[in-house]
Amino acid sequence: MTMNDRRSFLKAAVAGAFSANSLFHQAHAADWEAASRAGGSHDAGTLAQNEDYWSVIQRGFSVSTQIINLNNGGVSPAPIVVQQAVERYNQMTNEGPSYFMWQILDQGREPLRQKLAHLAGTSAEEIAINRNSTEALNTIIYGLPLKAGDEVVGTKQDYPNMMNAYRQRAEREGIVYKQISFDFPIEDVGAIVQAYEQAITPRTKLVHVTHMVNWVGQLMPVQQIADMAHAHGCEVIVDGAHSFGLLDFKIPDLHCEYFGTSLHKFLSAPIGSGMMWVKKDKIEKIWPLTCYGDPRSPDIRKFEALGTRSFPIEQGIGEAINFHEAIGSKRKQERIFYLKNYWATRVREVPGVKLHTSLDPKFSCAICGVSIDGVPARDLMNTLFDKYKIHTVSIDYEKIHCIRVTPHVYTTIGDLDKFVGAINEIAASRKT
Repeated sequence: MTMNDRRSFLKAAVAGAFSANSLFHQAHAADWEAASRAGGSHDAGTLAQNEDYWSVIQRGFSVSTQIINLNNGGVSPAPIVVQQAVERYNQMTNEGPSYFMWQILDQGREPLRQKLAHLAGTSAEEIAINRNSTEALNTIIYGLPLKAGDEVVGTKQDYPNMMNAYRQRAEREGIVYKQISFDFPIEDVGAIVQAYEQAITPRTKLVHVTHMVNWVGQLMPVQQIADMAHAHGCEVIVDGAHSFGLLDFKIPDLHCEYFGTSLHKFLSAPIGSGMMWVKKDKIEKIWPLTCYGDPRSPDIRKFEALGTRSFPIEQGIGEAINFHEAIGSKRKQERIFYLKNYWATRVREVPGVKLHTSLDPKFSCAICGVSIDGVPARDLMNTLFDKYKIHTVSIDYEKIHCIRVTPHVYTTIGDLDKFVGAINEIAASRKT
């Protein structure tokens, strides 16, 4: 790299994904605009079924041709431009880490915060950048000024890392952690809200809600739960690990006080990136998980005192946002919902096959659970991979026994046809 190239690179590094010269705009902007025009209809529901348009999006990924990955609910692959951004920032960092990290890349956090805030529909002063949902939500759970006897209401279908955080506070400090349980799928908002409400007492301080339940993809009516909880004087924390970057919403729409998510799921940001949102007037009372000079500060940045971390991963988030916004939140949600229903409607009438997730867009989107009578979930997962090279994940947890299937925007109809064929063959073979 010549001296002029280096100066240009360093100048671009500060602007990075937030400039007109971003990697996304260099690689995709013209082709995607043309594909959008050729798609004709701007209605997201109609465009969701336009395979020519989505084939252009699919080319932005470098997914393996050796397997069909239908476990995007765990972690999603990053688009090629996101990978390239991380590689470029990593190469630059290693030319002189303490200089390039702290004096160059660290300057990109504030533009990134603004970009995330725009996507989330919030103030940048409410957004903290971290590594995943567990870190975001545990920061809030451990930071809340709860005392012995204070109650928290959650469910047995919440994510284990969050449940364990409450259990640790219960064991160590005497808070009371109460869990309700659901039999999914449920298509009754009132019944869901009522279940939470019945668990609330005058000592309840906090209600924990998983926006999209990771086990089977049930969408919970967060806004209605939050409104009910507020009527009882409770605050609400939302686990948005699977909803942010997938569903077309803004965080304030949920009416909650606290929200955490993993950006490496449906936003397809670099693996190991996350975000926390705390309502502005609540920041001061939350203690940071790691040390900070003024733990009672009202500055959201107090939650980012993580020490040395991966600046390349952090800055790569910007290109993921570019990729996401060029598709559009509504289009993305409609496409992935269409893909989920495409395969689910084709297997639900197969003898012995059972769906564990609603097909109603009010109660589901990407994730769907499926099982075959007489075939243990783990055996079904293994057969799909060993015989058909289809990667899913088995769920055996709290009355849920199925495999979890999760497509993404790069998933092709051909891939789903192979999955449907595999389910039909496995279901037929159990009788012989």
